[in-house]
Amino acid sequence: MAELLMGIDIGTYSSKGVLCLPDGTVLAVREVEHGLSLPRPGWAEHDPEEVWWCDCATICRDLLRQAGATGREVRALAVSGIGPALLPADADGRPLRPAILYGIDTRASEEIAWLNSTYGADELYSLSGMHLTSQAVGPKLLWLRRHEPEVYARTRYVYSCSSYLVYRLTGEYVLDYHTASHFNPLFDPRRLEWSPRFAEPICDLGLLPRLAWPTEVVGVVHSRAAGETGLAEGTPVTAGTIDAVAEAISVGVVSPGDLMLMYGTTLFFILVQEALVPNPKMWVTAYALPGTYALAGGMSTTGAITRWARDNLARDLLERELAGGERAYAALSWEAESSPPGAKGLLLLPYFQGERTPIHDPEARGVLAGLTLSHTRGDIYRAIMEGTAYGVRHNVETMRQTGAQPGRLVAVGGGTKSPLWLQVVSDVTGLPQEVPELTIGASYGDAFLAGLATGVVPGIDSLRSQWVRGIRVVAPNPELASLYSEGYELYLQLYERTRDVVHALGKIAG
Repeated sequence: MAELLMGIDIGTYSSKGVLCLPDGTVLAVREVEHGLSLPRPGWAEHDPEEVWWCDCATICRDLLRQAGATGREVRALAVSGIGPALLPADADGRPLRPAILYGIDTRASEEIAWLNSTYGADELYSLSGMHLTSQAVGPKLLWLRRHEPEVYARTRYVYSCSSYLVYRLTGEYVLDYHTASHFNPLFDPRRLEWSPRFAEPICDLGLLPRLAWPTEVVGVVHSRAAGETGLAEGTPVTAGTIDAVAEAISVGVVSPGDLMLMYGTTLFFILVQEALVPNPKMWVTAYALPGTYALAGGMSTTGAITRWARDNLARDLLERELAGGERAYAALSWEAESSPPGAKGLLLLPYFQGERTPIHDPEARGVLAGLTLSHTRGDIYRAIMEGTAYGVRHNVETMRQTGAQPGRLVAVGGGTKSPLWLQVVSDVTGLPQEVPELTIGASYGDAFLAGLATGVVPGIDSLRSQWVRGIRVVAPNPELASLYSEGYELYLQLYERTRDVVHALGKIAG
């Protein structure tokens, strides 16, 4: 009987799954799209049943059907998902409200301010190794307790995306160490345990799950989940993790100095480190493998802006695609290629839903500066790519300020389908990027973790020797270094000089 490995990942706008052989050979891939709820400015939510669980169950069944396999042939399953998210559930594990998503949801700004004022930002930082931001789950739990006390009173479980899927599959209540790192100020990353130090006003620590590594099997598929997914009862399931970690694993980002750039709806950075070295403008977390840490960061809206541009500025191209023509994104990229570097004097701040690292400003907003009547849609689309690239440079420069030196850069995610975007990022940062031939994404990393946890994959070395294949390098154009260095300085100035104005505009919009 075949020993197949399955990985499932839940993203912001879509979910994806893969079924593999132990050597990384892909037998089936399935992707389904879903919606994102934005009920108020600064809020972002998912329905955990209709999005998370239904996508997971559907993809499991479809993968087996595509591969002509049975559930009994799946040796192990690992899951990942957007995070950190907050989903309160009752004593029966039933969700009590829609899930509050990761850093793009900025509703807990007042709670962050209160915690900083009450305990001191430096004291909070001394425990978590990172300052409170919209990425942190602790302030969102406090928001829940303050604004929805009846929900908090009924809460017995606190899930993130992957931990909810693990619960639905196995009945086990467990969270991985990386995701737990983002539950600050409730987690001690040095001791790798929940901390009572600042917990009293936020939540009872007894509500929080037990902790494990993504490389650990934490339970097996129970009968009800087997009936819904097509998997066999008793199939091992790992602890799961955040999608960015699984994506980094999928392309071999496991050694100190390896840096992943994940081009998705948001852009996420993970730099693998041997020790926990805090950086006040980035996130410091446990990583996927025991004994490793990560210096991480995230931009709130990158691919989301290209989607916004497609849906609002290029409806003609989208209609043409729906009628069987060229993909709208490809057509937009072609238009952007006709615009010269510098986008004819346009400069974009990509803060359409606030920003996470390194400015940590939930009230930031997008700015497009330099518009004239001569500018075209292609110029605007190029400015979007260049603006997100300046954001990448800002994060990398911030990492370097505390001595962290990115070595090998690996690009992953849906955005790698755009050769222009990859080239612009390398040109702006001055850094080469490795792009593996096979970039299925987080679900591929999940499948590897499932194999590693069960011994079907013999060791971590199998990742680079078998699973990661056909790497190409996107090299920066040195002739553009001066132009983009000037643009980067203007990018930094534009934020500083427009910050107060956009904050005021955000209050008007709210």
